[in-house]
Amino acid sequence: MRPTAPVLIAVTIVLGTLPACGGDANGSPDTVKIAYQRTTDSKVRTMDDFLARVKKQFERDHPGKHLEPVPVQAAQEDYYAKIQQMMRSAKTAPDLVHEDTFLINSDIKAGYLRPLDDKLAGWKDWSRFVPTAKAAARAEDGKTYGVPDGTDTRGLWFNKEIFARAGLPADWQPRTWQDVLDAARTVKRKVPGVIPLNVYTGKAAGEYATMQGFEMLLYGTGADPLYKPAERKWVTGGKGFRDALEFVRTVYAEKLGPDPSDALDPNIDSRVASDFLPSGKLAIDLDGSWLGKNWQPGSGHPWPQWPKVMGQAAFPTQNGQAPGRVSLSGGWTWAISAKSRKADLAWQAIEELQSMANATEWTVRDGQIAVRTDVAADPKYLASLPGIGFFTGLVPATHYRPALPVYPQVSSAIRDAMESVTTGDATAAVAAQRYDGALKSIAGR
Repeated sequence: MRPTAPVLIAVTIVLGTLPACGGDANGSPDTVKIAYQRTTDSKVRTMDDFLARVKKQFERDHPGKHLEPVPVQAAQEDYYAKIQQMMRSAKTAPDLVHEDTFLINSDIKAGYLRPLDDKLAGWKDWSRFVPTAKAAARAEDGKTYGVPDGTDTRGLWFNKEIFARAGLPADWQPRTWQDVLDAARTVKRKVPGVIPLNVYTGKAAGEYATMQGFEMLLYGTGADPLYKPAERKWVTGGKGFRDALEFVRTVYAEKLGPDPSDALDPNIDSRVASDFLPSGKLAIDLDGSWLGKNWQPGSGHPWPQWPKVMGQAAFPTQNGQAPGRVSLSGGWTWAISAKSRKADLAWQAIEELQSMANATEWTVRDGQIAVRTDVAADPKYLASLPGIGFFTGLVPATHYRPALPVYPQVSSAIRDAMESVTTGDATAAVAAQRYDGALKSIAGR
């Protein structure tokens, strides 16, 4: 993401004071350093609290050994850059890192991660992970480089109170893109002062824009619209690509979305969750399954009324064609740095993080969709979050981003195209043409 000054300061402080880590000869052989993203929202400390719990367990179960959390306070795109910077050197590399699955192949290519197959072979819990989650952590070389800690799905969140004022149904289930736009136009006309529809866009929003925004549209236009695995080729900006950009352009040209100055704010996701939705400023939000965790008791922004106020709907395919709905899924893993000389101890930390009890605890705390069969069947998980059944039901219709080394560059090119139509600097056709040029320079002929 495009960082704000406070974010840069926060990251600099963390890295500037980072003790010797990983393979550095001065690092303690009895301490596992674990790097993770700390959100820029000061009220949200989900991972901090979870790791404090695991740290106590780990140090109890492994006398004389220590787990040291290393928070990197940053917006998501800055976090990606900072952990890659940390893993370049044995002096700053953590032993464990919270790694987004879409970065695995690019980080392997850079030599940052250690394969885990030797550890997984003797770990009985590995058989409990669902195949799609295992595949998300597997690289092009066939080896596995991370242990997934959850996944997610995406759909439409809508405010039923605003819908009632607009004369829209409380059980709204749009069948086409046109249905979504028509609902947003109705809100604009009948409930002035409310943002009708949020679709993440632009460079600053990072993967929120690419995945929650553009790819949710693109994957509803046809089969393999971004990358054709059978041909091992990226797809240039054809009709589906242009149509997805035109949808984004329409949202912002018709003033159905947030003001561009807000939409292009690096912290737009936090603002949507902490302000726009709880305050009744936003009617429809294209977002992730985890959103409700922000409003649960004990969270940074408790909103007791949200289960009654907020409805969920599947995002439709472009014209209602089969399968009729679209979702994108991602997920994060625990990975071991290639520069760590404490792989055995780091693996023991992963086993602690991924015990049945802790895996359930994290999935519930972070509003994740379970990736383990035992967690998915746990009553605590099933009762954890209103709407969890709806979002779990989207798994059969979900897609995963191409986990290839150049994907982060492709994603950046997509966001450039989105931003140009959001600001009115380009038509969908021109933005798609520019994307084609960028794609050819990234992926070659």
